[in-house]
This record gives sequence, structure tokens and C-alpha cells, in this order.
Amino acid sequence: MELIVGNMTFSTWSLRPWLVLKRCGGDFTVTEIPLYGEGWKDRLAQVSPSGKVPLLKVDGITIWDSMAICVFAAERYPQARLWPADPHARWLARSVACEMHSSFMGLRNDCGMGPDDAGVIHTMVGPDRAPTPTSEAVAADVRRFVAIVLEMKSRFGADGPYLFGDWSIPDAFFTPLATRFRHYQFDLAAYGDEDGVAATYVAELLQQPDFLEWTEQAVTVRP
Repeated sequence: MELIVGNMTFSTWSLRPWLVLKRCGGDFTVTEIPLYGEGWKDRLAQVSPSGKVPLLKVDGITIWDSMAICVFAAERYPQARLWPADPHARWLARSVACEMHSSFMGLRNDCGMGPDDAGVIHTMVGPDRAPTPTSEAVAADVRRFVAIVLEMKSRFGADGPYLFGDWSIPDAFFTPLATRFRHYQFDLAAYGDEDGVAATYVAELLQQPDFLEWTEQAVTVRP
């Protein structure tokens, strides 16, 4: 299998399936296609039907979109238990992951990763930091994240450090968000995280061994 990703320092969509495939113990190689710069769209168009990353090449098929790759992984590697075993938890885990996949536009727009209009490159791997955006769209997204964490941790996550106890696909989807909270210096207590449950969860995602491995690989070549 070949996973095609963008810049490992800031391609948040690429991080998600990489984490999932690592969790599965899948045998895969990684090809990094730098985003931005002269000719990058033409290079990507040669391999990507959507013109975007990530992509997974497997069994003569190209799978695009991070969610589609994660669904493939759950089917190919059932022993990895990428969704919670409890059916109620599993239904909500899928809801949470899909919401992260399709929403949170305030954070995406105002807390971007990669080069901004001023030429500053925002990365997932630090130690760079940026000021906290103050728009209501961002605040609403952060409050929604905190609400999700508080509900899922209280209902299903008491037996482990992750959203549903054991690590699962929603944790892969929230890891890039955790890097944004770190980079843009969010104090989650200001958004409803009174007991620090969401902040603790974010810290766990940022210390997860596979994410630390991604970070080590990413920092070898800074954008």
C-alpha cells in the first residue's frame, strides 16, 4: 500500500489516515507531495482524481478522502478495533468523526495550517505559536468541541484516555484539531472546559505514540 500525503508539517487531512493505518499495523509506504509552490497542483493532479490529498493506493485501486481511507482500514483490519465495540458508542463515534470531517469551518478558516497571506507557515509540529483568533465562528467551534468531549468522555470514555476509552477513528480525526489548539494557544477553560477534561484529552492526543512518530518524521524536513 502507498499512502500519498501533503506536507507532513501541516497537512492535517493527511495525518488522519496515517494514524489509522499505523494503528492497524498496516504495511504501507508514504509519498509526500509538497503543497504550495510552483507546479504543485499539476504534480498532484497526476496522481489524485480529486486534486487533493490524502490518497491510498491498494490492490490496484486509488482511494481518496481521509474518511474513505479510514473506512477501508476498519474493513481490512477488523482486529484493530477502529470503532468502539459497544453499538451505541459506535453509532456516536461515527457521528462525531463525520461531524469533524464536514464541519468546524470557523477553526479551519481562522486557524489554518500551512502558509498564510502574510507568508507565515503554521505547522502541526511546533514549537511555533500564533495568537488566538477571537471570532465568534471560532468560539462556537471550540465550544462544540468541548461539548462533544465532555459528553462522550462521560458516557463512554471513563475506562481510557481517549474519547471512547480505547483509541478509535474519532481520535484520529480530532488529533489535527488538538494541534491547532496548541499552535493557536487556546485556553479551553474559556470555552466551557471547567474541569479540564477536554484539555486533558487534547494533551493525550498530542502525546499519543503514533502522533509523536509522525512529528519526528515531519520535522526532519521543515516546509
